[in-house]
Amino acid sequence: MEKFNRLSLCGKIIIFNFKRASATNDCDRSELIFSSLAFEQEDNTFLKAADGAAIISRKRSAHVDIVKCKCAINVQKRVTTACILVTKKSEKGESFQYSLLTLSSSNRLEPCIEFKLPYQMRETVYILHGPTVLWSHTGNVFYASLQAGEVRQIPIQVSHSVIGELPLHKEHVFVLGLHNLSDQCTPSTSQTLGYFVESGQVFDGTMILPHPYICITRCILVLSAEKVDDVLKSAVIAATSNQQLVYFENGIVKDVCQLPFEQPENIQVVNTGRNGCLFVISFHEGHVCAVWKETFQIASHWSSVSSVHVDDFLGCGTDQMLLFFKDQGITGQPLDTFLLTDLCGISYSHGQDSAAPKTPPPSPENDLLTLRALESRLQSGLTVLQELQREVRVKDRVLQQSVRALTDVVSESETILTQHEQEGLIALWDCDDESRDEALDDKTQDMPAVSSKPQIDKLWHRITEERLVVGVILTTDSSVPVASVSLSILTETGQSSTPAVIQTQSQVFWLPAPCSSSSSSSSSAYMFSEPAAKRSKQHNAGRPNDLNTCRLAVTAVTRLTPLLNSGCVKCHVMLHYVQRQDAFALVSNPTPVVLHCGQFALDVHSDFQTRLLKNPDLKTDEVKEDLLSLMAVLDRWVFHIDSPEHSLGDIDSWIQKRVGCKRIEVSPQYLLLNSSGPSALMLLHWHQITPFQGELSVHSSQLQALQFLDSLLAYLPASCSIQPVKGTKGQGATQIFSLALEKEMVSLIECVSSLLCEEEEEEEERKSLGHEETPEPGSVKGLQRCREVFQWDVERSRMRLSPLVDVGRYRRLTQSMSKAQLDGDLAALLGTRRTFLC
Repeated sequence: MEKFNRLSLCGKIIIFNFKRASATNDCDRSELIFSSLAFEQEDNTFLKAADGAAIISRKRSAHVDIVKCKCAINVQKRVTTACILVTKKSEKGESFQYSLLTLSSSNRLEPCIEFKLPYQMRETVYILHGPTVLWSHTGNVFYASLQAGEVRQIPIQVSHSVIGELPLHKEHVFVLGLHNLSDQCTPSTSQTLGYFVESGQVFDGTMILPHPYICITRCILVLSAEKVDDVLKSAVIAATSNQQLVYFENGIVKDVCQLPFEQPENIQVVNTGRNGCLFVISFHEGHVCAVWKETFQIASHWSSVSSVHVDDFLGCGTDQMLLFFKDQGITGQPLDTFLLTDLCGISYSHGQDSAAPKTPPPSPENDLLTLRALESRLQSGLTVLQELQREVRVKDRVLQQSVRALTDVVSESETILTQHEQEGLIALWDCDDESRDEALDDKTQDMPAVSSKPQIDKLWHRITEERLVVGVILTTDSSVPVASVSLSILTETGQSSTPAVIQTQSQVFWLPAPCSSSSSSSSSAYMFSEPAAKRSKQHNAGRPNDLNTCRLAVTAVTRLTPLLNSGCVKCHVMLHYVQRQDAFALVSNPTPVVLHCGQFALDVHSDFQTRLLKNPDLKTDEVKEDLLSLMAVLDRWVFHIDSPEHSLGDIDSWIQKRVGCKRIEVSPQYLLLNSSGPSALMLLHWHQITPFQGELSVHSSQLQALQFLDSLLAYLPASCSIQPVKGTKGQGATQIFSLALEKEMVSLIECVSSLLCEEEEEEEERKSLGHEETPEPGSVKGLQRCREVFQWDVERSRMRLSPLVDVGRYRRLTQSMSKAQLDGDLAALLGTRRTFLC
């Protein structure tokens, strides 16, 4: 009977087996045949998607066999590929030729690693990241990989070795064991050591598994790992010979589950999405057991299983486990009896009834916990529903009172409201002239005069690498926009009376607007503000321009070396900007303004180390300035990541764990990587758009960005695409164009309204003049007056149908409209030009 070897890759099952086919010259050749099969839901069966073969030997007497097949990451191609280790025994039986073959995307078997051994591998063989082949022989651990190019031995002597891989940046494959060979596994006679195959580094193995578990561990799975201050932190699942599944955190036992079978061989993880994760443990005699990760209790178990695989076989975005059962008779078909399930609603089976999962009955304790959780969720839902109903009643009451008040105003009747009703209403406008005068007096007395000149809040400077960063925080009125903002530095060394201008490069960063003093300190900075028409005067009495205030930080970067020729240099900082007289005048009548911001002394003996690099957990103004300085110095790239076939996963957590970043508390959306010195500084910001798309901002040097992208590509699915974002400054051009269109519409409305208002004023003047002298109705003058009024009404009706406009007024209207249209056309042209340049 043929021996089938299976593995799963990209939602498909790949089957390998050897076949001897008759060839020419009366000799036999050994072929490695493979078939790729995909699951068809409608027919509940596996259909062949691709197949192929490769000749392993052309000699009749050659003995060829498959040692192991497994999926592993190919470091050179940065994809997960199917790996098959085959062995060919020599004619005399003195040596064994081993070949590791990989299956390419074009369904071709390609040789990857070849080596020869004077013995046959008898113990467990591992195919891990690289790919790397590891095995044990006579108490020693050997490995072969693409990087090594030959068979090498682990330089440390270990016993009871445990082999696995860590999800670290550079170090993946590790070997744990007891140093100083001894027949007993006690701390007094041995020491737990770990060895990284890629780097050759030795580490403390107790951070993964404690000493007593090295001797009894049969298989291991590392869930997460990271290095914090050169100390390894890990979360590990291990199956032992004592029929236990043990969960470790940093080498400390956290949970234990008793397994129903002996001799565990492999552990896999099934991610079912919202329903949680499962650990699937395979045993020696064809048993399989599934354990829930959250509760660490057995979910189900099966027997007579030939192989178990974990993948997304249905293409639904979550994992399922596929169990193939041993064919007890006769069909000889490798995929005749199977079960495809995730124990959460998905189940496809074919073959014998014994394939049904044997699920233990739930314990009464689990039922009680489930009832408590459901009761808690029901109580929370009722509370939310009551709050929503209360808000609806308040809104209905306010609407009814507002409608009644407006009805009374229209009917000129007095509205009588109780004190309780008045609390629910907010004045939309001042009711009479007296209240308007009082508000004007209060505004004149309480509020300071608002100047259109930007206010300098703070001036700072920092030293980063070989550059000087100078920053200024401004507060300005958004109704008077500031454009073309930049900084210049004037140096004064004392040797010359004329200050020197230093060449700088300026950037502008928008800061959050200051919160109102009446708002609570716990309220969010991103809450929607109340509409201007509904704000009461008490709310705005303290700061009239809270909603119109803009804060921005302007930075200037220059080389440090020319400034340190003398011991101490005094520097003056000048702010340059363009003031607009009109909020909509975007490109017309610019007024350049220069403002002196202050001065500072630059001393070569100063401490240049920033607080942000020492402790990113601080929340002070100095740390904010450090962050702005880093953003001004470092280059910035924005990348759009798209994964059309698989979800991206938790990239933010991967960045923190994989790269060792620290979150900046003063701006939590940024992560700081400070590996070795200022040249390796990196700021990262990940924005998840959808589960399949996201945007990554990287502030770093070009080399650091390329290294980070290389490690990110190894983590992302193979179908992911990373594209640099172009035209990130297009939002400013869009805003300018929209303001220009708004200016054009406002100009048209105001000009037409002014013409109509002037015509109405002239008509009222004529009426007032006509009523100065009222003659008697029966007199001749009275009849003549009635005739003139009648003719005037006829003339007015005709003019309203085709009104006449004064030439001077019409000329002013067309000039104003032409100017607004030119501004809009120029804004559109500038926006188009920026789009093409980006």
